[in-house]
Amino acid sequence: MIKSMTGYGKSVSNFMDNKITVEIKTLNSKNLNLYTKIPDNYSDKELLLRNQAIKILEGGKISFTLTVDSVNDKKLQINTEIIDEYYKQISEIAKKYNHDIKNENIFQVILKMPEVLKPKETEENEELWNEIFQTSKNAILETDKYRIEEGKALEEDILEKVNIIYNLIPEVEKYEDERINIIKERLKSKLTEYVNIEEKNDNRFEQEIIYFLDKLDLNEEKSRLRNHCKYFIETVNSKKSNGSKIGFITQEIGREINTMGAKANHAEIQKTVVMMKEELGKIKEQVLNIL
Repeated sequence: MIKSMTGYGKSVSNFMDNKITVEIKTLNSKNLNLYTKIPDNYSDKELLLRNQAIKILEGGKISFTLTVDSVNDKKLQINTEIIDEYYKQISEIAKKYNHDIKNENIFQVILKMPEVLKPKETEENEELWNEIFQTSKNAILETDKYRIEEGKALEEDILEKVNIIYNLIPEVEKYEDERINIIKERLKSKLTEYVNIEEKNDNRFEQEIIYFLDKLDLNEEKSRLRNHCKYFIETVNSKKSNGSKIGFITQEIGREINTMGAKANHAEIQKTVVMMKEELGKIKEQVLNIL
């Protein structure tokens, strides 16, 4: 099973004339980055909320927003300090421009300004905090569920692509005998071109061909590539999502494909290697979003 780093979760609860909303958004990130936005009067609880989110979500770029709004308008009060400041600034501006504000309903304007109305300060309530904590957990679990669903689509896609790579290995093998014969003929042609027939040593020539073909042999690369593909599938299907491990295996797959390409010396094998690289490139893009 794999999980996507991309996720979203939201939970809303009404409790004791308060509307509690927790919204979480996650994106892919190499390191864990958790950004929280919570009311000032719950700042002392921030560490508990962070630890709860980290324990379940584990990694990625996480945006956590908590709002606690009063659903009872009677609990709102006028912020007189803000009104005083607004009135002072407006009066100074009016004086600067010689504008008389005595006959204007300036308070009607001020009452519509930001932060003039604010919730009344209430004593901390343990039951309310417990509800906030549970609402937070519900949003986190919802985000985790979203990640799992996104992960299923990712899993299906990358498994399809790694199977394409695995099934292309026999395409390389189809041309190996032809490839060896082409290399032999090429070497013989070069030998005839540069060495006099009287000086030619067939026994030594055969030894050199065997040595050269051994250097270009693809059996080890094919074997390792098959094993890496199998290990990739096994890791993807394991119980725990491990994007880092999958990324490392992807690098090993790429290393074997590159070596095969370097040793190919055959147009059709090169084409097959290019097809493998194309699929691997798509896998690498997807792996970046795996938790």
